[in-house]
Amino acid sequence: MNLIRSKSCSVPWVVLVKLKELLAHPSRQLGTLIGLLFLIVFFWILTPHFLTVSNLLNVAQQTAINAIIAVGLTFVIITAGIDLSVGSILAFSGVVLASALSAGMPIPVAITLGVLVGLACGSINGLLIAYGKLPPFISTLGMMSVARGAALMYTNGRPISGFSAEFRFLATGEIFSIPTSIVIMIVVYIVAHFILTKTKLGRYVYAIGGNEEAARLSGINVAAYKIIVYGICGLLSGLAAVILTARLNSAQPIAGIMYELDAIAATVIGGTSLMGGEGRVMGTLIGALIMGVLRNGLNLLGVSSFLQQTIIGSVIIIAVLVDMTLKRRKN
Repeated sequence: MNLIRSKSCSVPWVVLVKLKELLAHPSRQLGTLIGLLFLIVFFWILTPHFLTVSNLLNVAQQTAINAIIAVGLTFVIITAGIDLSVGSILAFSGVVLASALSAGMPIPVAITLGVLVGLACGSINGLLIAYGKLPPFISTLGMMSVARGAALMYTNGRPISGFSAEFRFLATGEIFSIPTSIVIMIVVYIVAHFILTKTKLGRYVYAIGGNEEAARLSGINVAAYKIIVYGICGLLSGLAAVILTARLNSAQPIAGIMYELDAIAATVIGGTSLMGGEGRVMGTLIGALIMGVLRNGLNLLGVSSFLQQTIIGSVIIIAVLVDMTLKRRKN
């Protein structure tokens, strides 16, 4: 009888615990979603062209590239790091991919080569940070210049264009009536969510960001996992380069400029703390959608690109202020 009573009492207890966890940080769990819905309603009121199926699909496709890059940055920022080189890595990966396609390499081989370039650049960042003891800001700032210069030298500053329809399917095609780029983005987020919530790598990422010294003393090989995390960030920048190259039917050595700004903004707006130890990829997805909706809505309203940069920069500042305020309150 006591056993039955204890089991029956445990059910509402578990529900209460889960509810407490959900509402512990409502601004983090629900704030980004409410903000996204507010923006959608706001632009719907201001322009009838916003809330149409074609435009929403366009927003999702435009968001896919930034959203994929932001996943890699989510891993990095959870470890209390930063990566300013993602845009340059995207450009370098894209021109290597494009040159491989132009040389007649099979599409899977060319794609693999482009993604591996991103992985290599990211891993170098990790090595410099883990073993060279460079601050992430300095290491990735240097890689931002190195990768951009390598892309320009590799192409002599000229774009590479003209690819087959089979390759362009990655951006222009559909799978079950869903644009291929959106399908790729969804798969990336599912895999990233699984890694962060269900694997040892995910647990160690949070542990390193929460307290690196404590993680080291508990036996975690912090250096190795930092290399892995920055490698993942570079790899996803390479994957984003594949989608961008297919979409534009061209690889530009100057592509990806300021992409790091949008990706960091999406990550922070989505609830990932710049102080490390906190963050979820699903929040990052909502943050990326907020950035996509904001840019699309401002374009529909005819707002100049210069003013858009000012608005987006202000959004980033506000997001960081909110992040710092919540962190101080929690402490």
